[in-house]
Amino acid sequence: MSRLNAKVICRVALLAAMYFLLNMLEIRTPGNLHITFDRLPVVVSALAFGPMEAVLVAMFGELLNQIISPYGITATTLLWVIPPMIQAAIIGVVALRAQAAGKRMENRPVMCYTVSILAAIVTTAANTAVIWLDSVIYGYYTFALVFGSAMIRFVTGVVAAVLVATVAMPLTILLRRQKSLLS
Repeated sequence: MSRLNAKVICRVALLAAMYFLLNMLEIRTPGNLHITFDRLPVVVSALAFGPMEAVLVAMFGELLNQIISPYGITATTLLWVIPPMIQAAIIGVVALRAQAAGKRMENRPVMCYTVSILAAIVTTAANTAVIWLDSVIYGYYTFALVFGSAMIRFVTGVVAAVLVATVAMPLTILLRRQKSLLS
């Protein structure tokens, strides 16, 4: 695990900014669903640097998304930050364990895809819980709104996870070759 020094802080800030920018490049689907590559910096960070930095990238990147979104800062803003942090923690912990066992996760595609898909499922479940809680707090709850599109959210989450993992594995391998970025 990295110590929190100037290089780590700059790396987290850069990756969080990339998270924000990649979120702006989205594919919208019916039902207010979207597919983005915003989690790419989170997954690369989890694979290369472990759970601590990945969670920080997810937290600051999503916080920036929430603050700059049309909704701004609300009573539930921090709730929306939790699901990406969960995804970062899951992938980061497994990547750290794989590295400790002597085989990096980005060099094990089956493991990387499996963990990414499982993390996406858990993250989508957490997002659904946040949607439910947000709808209860703000009084717009309907079963159809919260759970009606849940299956579509799970499918798009898994598809996005596979796409992100496909890009993250070779990208992380390339970053490792640039030793100055990882030291």
